[in-house]
Amino acid sequence: MKIAFLGLGIMGRPMAENLLAAGHELIVWNRTAERCKPLERKGAVIAVTPAAAVAASDICIAMLADPEAASEVVFGDAGVQKAIIPGKSYIDMSTVDPLTARTIGREIEAAGGRFLEAPVSGSKRPAEEGSLVILAAGNRSLYEDALPLFNLLGKKHLYLGATGQGGAMKLLVNMTMGGMMTLLCEALALGKRCDLNAEEILEVFAAGAIANPMFAMKGPKIAAAEHPVNFPLKHMQKDLRLAIALGDEKQQPLHTVATANELYKQALADGCGELDFSAVGQSIGA
Repeated sequence: MKIAFLGLGIMGRPMAENLLAAGHELIVWNRTAERCKPLERKGAVIAVTPAAAVAASDICIAMLADPEAASEVVFGDAGVQKAIIPGKSYIDMSTVDPLTARTIGREIEAAGGRFLEAPVSGSKRPAEEGSLVILAAGNRSLYEDALPLFNLLGKKHLYLGATGQGGAMKLLVNMTMGGMMTLLCEALALGKRCDLNAEEILEVFAAGAIANPMFAMKGPKIAAAEHPVNFPLKHMQKDLRLAIALGDEKQQPLHTVATANELYKQALADGCGELDFSAVGQSIGA
């Protein structure tokens, strides 16, 4: 199967590498073309535009930073939309709001193509390991056709119904994760003020009902003020902003998420945007 992959950032590059390693013929595109070179050395073909990638492939996958990037790649000059004809398929695995997903899907389908949104739960390491959780919605036949690819990229995949449901589910995941991170950082900051040892705090957390993989993985890094990037803080703040907007649309107050968002906004102002989202702890005092 000829697969095109658009977007070779922290998540996209290892995902594309997993498809290439499985023997798929891969066409790649990235806004910064230099990022395509490592994949080209492994056998991928570089497309000069998103439209060219779609034209050369059976299924085109995108993994882009935000709604603005996802829309530009589809609707911009030489964008995906320019090459969509009946028989072409487009899967957007970016994290975007439901409205953006529906807008892109509507235009792809109007041109005769098939569209599936499939944002993922997971960060850099799960992308490398092929253990993401894939949250798909949209064209059911494309979902079925993409299952062999999803099995290479993830440990679990779900079909959630109409376009927009995948994005909504992803925002629920990330708003919960973002809030959990700020609470962990505040606990570690308060523990420091109480002269409690961070390692012992995390040991107690791990022994009880609040034990979870994120605290176990991120806690020691926060205590050591080390923030290797698995999920950039700027992207977490973007997802919290999108979740709050979705709450406004649905008339659902999100008091805790709004508070967490303000903490991430402060961390952005403090220059932590390119660090891992756990760096919100630096602004909190953890």
